[in-house]
Amino acid sequence: MSYSTLILTHNEAHNIGRCLESLAACDDVVVLDSGSTDATASIVAAHPARWFTRPFDDFAGQRNWAIDHVPFRHQWVLHLDADECLTPALHAEILETVRRDDCSACYVANKLMFMGGWIRRSSMYPFYQARLLRLGESRFEQIGHGQHLAFATRGTRRLAEPYIHHNFSKGVSDWLARHNRYSTDEARRIVSARPPGADSLWKACFGAAGDERQQAFKALADRVPFRPLIRFLYLYVWKRGFLDGAAGYHYCRLMAIYDYLVRLKVRELRDAADRTADSR
Repeated sequence: MSYSTLILTHNEAHNIGRCLESLAACDDVVVLDSGSTDATASIVAAHPARWFTRPFDDFAGQRNWAIDHVPFRHQWVLHLDADECLTPALHAEILETVRRDDCSACYVANKLMFMGGWIRRSSMYPFYQARLLRLGESRFEQIGHGQHLAFATRGTRRLAEPYIHHNFSKGVSDWLARHNRYSTDEARRIVSARPPGADSLWKACFGAAGDERQQAFKALADRVPFRPLIRFLYLYVWKRGFLDGAAGYHYCRLMAIYDYLVRLKVRELRDAADRTADSR
């Protein structure tokens, strides 16, 4: 048994070649593009990968569309972004996982690269995301700016091996531009979400699935005052980001900036809602 791989792209000429090269051992690679205007298509054409296009709505929408419409050769699908890479060790573990076929989805951690090295502590490694799904038994949902596992009929498990994430491959300016967009989605999620219930602390600590714990923790953390400062101290001091050197310091600062943007936009949205209510 083997597996297929789905890669989402939009103007990823800088990254897609490296991603595809890391997937040389995978016999079914599918690229779902959302209107690239750079050399992404020509680079993909030079590799044994299939090309599909669809206008982008959100990450979950793209991945679920592929689940529903792409004729994958295998029942298990690995979901990657163009700035991510498979490792030989993860490939071997995925092959063993699909051979056992004893769950419906798997969580995989990522090794985040920044300033020439792995940001091990500041990135809260291992931070797991649902990335290996069995067709017909699992699906994504969009929460904030990212996709999360909606269900897994036969349960989930965690893989031991991570994938490589070159999150800053296009530079800090690109990272800031993307996270400016993401912060808008996160602010909208916070404003529209119900206040955390009495069971949120329990779920944050002992939730049955990784996504359940993460979402419950987010719901509680969204209400913490001075969150940008706390985020920096948590990552840099409590998670020992200072051991990641200069890269760790700068990464922690960037995450605090991202949190600050979210808080400002939450306030902006709530002020706008109050003005609308007063005008009525």
